[in-house]
Amino acid sequence: MGRKVHPIGMRLKINRDWDARWYAEGPNYVELLHEDFKLREIVKKRTAQAGISRIEIERQSNVVSINIHASRPGLVIGKKGEGVKVLRQDLEKLTGKTVKVDVTEIEKADIDAVLVAESIAQQLERRIGHSRAMKKAIQQAMRLGAEGIRIEVSGRLGGSDMSRREWMSEGRVPRNTLRAAIEFGMAEATTTFGQIGIKVWVYKGVVYGDMHREAPRAAQPQDVYTS
Repeated sequence: MGRKVHPIGMRLKINRDWDARWYAEGPNYVELLHEDFKLREIVKKRTAQAGISRIEIERQSNVVSINIHASRPGLVIGKKGEGVKVLRQDLEKLTGKTVKVDVTEIEKADIDAVLVAESIAQQLERRIGHSRAMKKAIQQAMRLGAEGIRIEVSGRLGGSDMSRREWMSEGRVPRNTLRAAIEFGMAEATTTFGQIGIKVWVYKGVVYGDMHREAPRAAQPQDVYTS
């Protein structure tokens, strides 16, 4: 059997931080964990068209801070901030706590692993060939500055009777190098032949020392909306 380690999990506190930052013990931990699941589910459902890549949750006593990373933040914020205001009120009803919602724009969606995987899944559902979709995603990522990308799809590709796995890569993707800033994303495409899984690795360079240097460019004040 293969020994597989999650690309993000093995790099926590090296060049990647947790998406949920809080501490609890016993039954309280279970309660807050399931609350996180519900919060993420509501945010993704309400902002399905906004290109959500990450949802970070941070808790401080009676305050829950949520940072939404989106490629189309305008769809989350809404006209004059009405969308994010309604979302915040609904989340406060669910948690019974004060909720703060921040929206951070993703400038280059074509080198974000989660968004690339979801884009390929949508193309497969529209009956576009998997090879064509993978090649196009690789070309766009390399053109926008990625140092390497690997895409893997598995399932009944092309409607074949037996499932199989295919992958394409370009550039360097050092998956076992801890200091390598590698983004990882997964998605599933529901086709007439069944589920097709997509995995994407995007290599953005080497990070030395400070884990906060993972992103190619820090978010500027104009990129962040705070409610």
